Amino acid sequence: MLQARLESVSESIGPPSSIRLPGSRNTGQFHLMLRIHVIIACLSILISIYVFYQREMSIVASQVILHPYVSQALKYGGTNLGRDKLYRTVQYFSRFLAWYLQSRGQKMEAARWSALKSHLALARKLMRLGKPVEHLQAALRAAQTTGDVGEQLATIGRQIGYFGYLTYDAVVWANSVKAINLKPATGQKVARLSNQFWLSAILFSIVRGLLKAGRLAAEAKKLRFPETWGDKDLADETQRELKQLALEKMRVGVRYQFIIDILDIWIPAFNLGLVNVNDGIVGFAGLISSIMGMRSQWIAVNGSK
Repeated sequence: MLQARLESVSESIGPPSSIRLPGSRNTGQFHLMLRIHVIIACLSILISIYVFYQREMSIVASQVILHPYVSQALKYGGTNLGRDKLYRTVQYFSRFLAWYLQSRGQKMEAARWSALKSHLALARKLMRLGKPVEHLQAALRAAQTTGDVGEQLATIGRQIGYFGYLTYDAVVWANSVKAINLKPATGQKVARLSNQFWLSAILFSIVRGLLKAGRLAAEAKKLRFPETWGDKDLADETQRELKQLALEKMRVGVRYQFIIDILDIWIPAFNLGLVNVNDGIVGFAGLISSIMGMRSQWIAVNGSK
């Protein structure tokens, strides 16, 4: 009797597998929704990080690209003379480095830098094709001005020297790119004439610098003693100080150019076989003078600041 009662209760309840706890039918949906919310939260975080990164990178890019130094560099590179000074610096750095590597036995690396030097030298010849006319105009203008005769003659000689140097240098370039075909002996003669004109131009520049430095020193000496200066307007202290500042600035410029000329004179002298130095000294001298020339051109384009 008792067993029959238990069996009837068991049948009414059903098998154990059919028993469900309260709310268990929503467990799968709950886990699914939880996963969706986690994915959405992760995506939101990733999107926020991406937006923040993009904004920060945009700010950094703007600060770098629109930086005043970048604008000044673009302005400097926009001038033909500025690019020439930059290429010249790399050219003579390559020449010095090629010599250094060659002296250390690293012939392969030295050949790479030597090739770069040669290509830059050829490119600079192309960039200077119109320069002879500029120097010829400068020589004519110098002949028409009045002033110290020695300085005037030295200036004319300097400009004519650069005119001849760049003219023959253009012929060397034309022969190098096979625009014209010169015999090897003729090509060597043209290159030698180019270097001779270059050397004479630098010598005239040095003479002009010495003459101008002497004249400016004499004027500065007179300004230190106002009573010995003939112009009565300069007796005023303010005008005298302004004149002294202007003279000092010119004297600094003359000394600066004199150093460049002293360094540059080794290059044509070496090419002509007048000095017995190695390629390293020539490359180093050209590198220093090129950096100084870059600085002068930078100031001319962007100002001293």
